[in-house]
Amino acid sequence: MKTDGANTHTRRALSELRKRILSGELPGGTRLLEVHLAEQLEVSRTPVREAMSRLAEEGLLERVSSGGFAVRSFTAADVIDAIELRGILEGTAARLAAERGVPPERMDAFFDIVARLDSCFPGAAGEDLDFERYSELNAEFHDALARLPGSRMICEEVGRATSLPFASPSAFLPDRAAPDAFHHSLQLAQEQHRRVAEAIHAREGARAEALMREHARLARQNLDYILSQDRSLRHQVPALSFLVG
Repeated sequence: MKTDGANTHTRRALSELRKRILSGELPGGTRLLEVHLAEQLEVSRTPVREAMSRLAEEGLLERVSSGGFAVRSFTAADVIDAIELRGILEGTAARLAAERGVPPERMDAFFDIVARLDSCFPGAAGEDLDFERYSELNAEFHDALARLPGSRMICEEVGRATSLPFASPSAFLPDRAAPDAFHHSLQLAQEQHRRVAEAIHAREGARAEALMREHARLARQNLDYILSQDRSLRHQVPALSFLVG
């Protein structure tokens, strides 16, 4: 049986390794050396080994034939498939929420997220959009959407589909240095957030599902822009550190 100390070391190793992978500090294809990581993290090899096994289950690492683990690499087709799968699952969540109905207090809370997202946009010319807060609230919106149908299975499957960094709702959000086209995509995304909430509230299941499917395609459009129009942005998007080719 593990001691509390051992559990703490494993959690710390897991948290640190996940952060390094998701930030792009450990890019796709990087071989992870157990002894070296244990020394860096100042823990024994056992917590590091357990943390790497957990990250392999999450899809961030893969076992190599000679033993040990490496950060997973993905192709552009993998990224596109992950985005499509997220759209399907979130569309299903939106449809089921509309068809089953959402309690008024939960619906009000969902509309409140939309209103707070609205507040991130500049109110006057020359003002900057609050990207950091938008990213946080965007994640909150998608997390709340997955819970609206009241289905544990839907929540788990959406969570699994969005666990990889490039499949998360905020994977391809632009920053202040991004082109104007990306800023326009944020405005469109926010309009879709509002329409999805309205469709769920009006019990329009098919419309809510279609809107969420279309919403996921915005990430695909941003990805296409990065890969085909301005590849220099690729190094500014940590989620693409996994991408090969």
